[in-house]
Parts: sequence; C-alpha cells; structure tokens
Amino acid sequence: MRVDGGAIRRLERHETESAILKGMQGNVFDEGAFFRDLTKAGVRYLLIGRRALVALGAPVLTGDYALWIELDDTAALNAVASTFELEPNYDPAQAGRRGRYVLEGDERVDVMVARAHTTADGVPLEFRDAFSRKVVVPAYGAAVNLPCLDDLILTKKWGGRPKDAMDIAFLEALRKADR
Repeated sequence: MRVDGGAIRRLERHETESAILKGMQGNVFDEGAFFRDLTKAGVRYLLIGRRALVALGAPVLTGDYALWIELDDTAALNAVASTFELEPNYDPAQAGRRGRYVLEGDERVDVMVARAHTTADGVPLEFRDAFSRKVVVPAYGAAVNLPCLDDLILTKKWGGRPKDAMDIAFLEALRKADR
C-alpha cells in the first residue's frame, strides 16, 4: 500500500489548525449557572470586587471574580466549582488558615474565607453581618448575592488601590442617588 505523503501533511495541518482554533474559542464558563448552583448548594456567599460593581451597572472591566464565603461552606463551594472545572489551590483546612484561596481553571475566582476583615482605618466587617444585610440582584443570568452598598464600600476599602478609590466614588454616588 502506498501512502500519500501530501495527504498526510494536509491532514496533520488540518488537525493542527483545528487544535489552534479550538484553543481560540471563547470561554464556555456559564456564570449564571455557577451562581444558581451556589444558591442551590446552600453556599453562603457574597460577590465582591469589581464583578459586584458590574452587577450594579458600573462601567468597569475585570478579568476575575471575587467571593467572600462563610468558612464552613468552603467544601460546598469547591464541589460546585469542580463541576465548572475550577480547582482550588488549597484544601479547605489550608484555606481556612490562610483566610483566602483561589479557584483556577478557565476562570479565576478569588475566595475570601475570613470570618471578618478590617479596613486600613480600623473599621471591621464580619461576614455573618454583611451576609444578613445582603442584597440579591439579577445579574449574570441569575440572582446574585451582593453586600449592601455600605458593606460593599467597606470591602473596597480593604484594597487601598487607586482603582478601589474610583470604585468607592461610584458606589457613593449610587448610594446618594438611592436616597
């Protein structure tokens, strides 16, 4: 049997091009399903960071998600995340000691598991208090838990970066408009 070298090279080139195109396809992460599944699993979470601002209509960009969760819900969050091919960089016990960890995959989710955090100017915020005041907003194709505006402003004060100051100004204007 004679093998056509040209046909083999064309087939190899086609397979290579297909692999390249597959790698260039958009992410298939379904954020609405992710938030719906968190709620179904009973994960107590708050979406914080710039994704929370986007959910409120802020004209900002961000490449990741940031969640603040109840420490006891780490394993449940990880179970949901695994169905979206997101893997934790620390196990629940290590994450609890560190106070934070990352879920990594096609998306990046920064997860804070500290029971409380304090701003640079000494204002504390406990998760259970922030969660009790949460607002549920329609965003990303789901009902998403956000801190109330006052608490979201406090979470933005944790960072102390120039973009956090801009985000705080947006949130304060939004708060003023709501009154």
